[in-house]
Amino acid sequence: MAFAVIARYRCEPADGPAVRSALLDMRKHTLTEPGNLAYVVHADTGQPGVFVLYEQYADRAAFDAHAASDHFAELILGRVRPVLVERTVTFAEVL
Repeated sequence: MAFAVIARYRCEPADGPAVRSALLDMRKHTLTEPGNLAYVVHADTGQPGVFVLYEQYADRAAFDAHAASDHFAELILGRVRPVLVERTVTFAEVL
């Protein structure tokens, strides 16, 4: 069964362009991962600095491999998370 991740990130509006850039770079890398089925980056049109990610993987192991990747460490752990003021993540099974 496919495994989904829905993440909501909020940063200060001044940090928005840097977060957007990192998330778009992350999308390029993630879409090449063998277990990735989807990686969609959304920017909230009414709230500058708010991003929503929808990710889908073949299974939990594919997501775990994604989270252990060098590009995740560089882009998400190194560039995105340090500037977030709020982060929520939901893990779900795709029905």
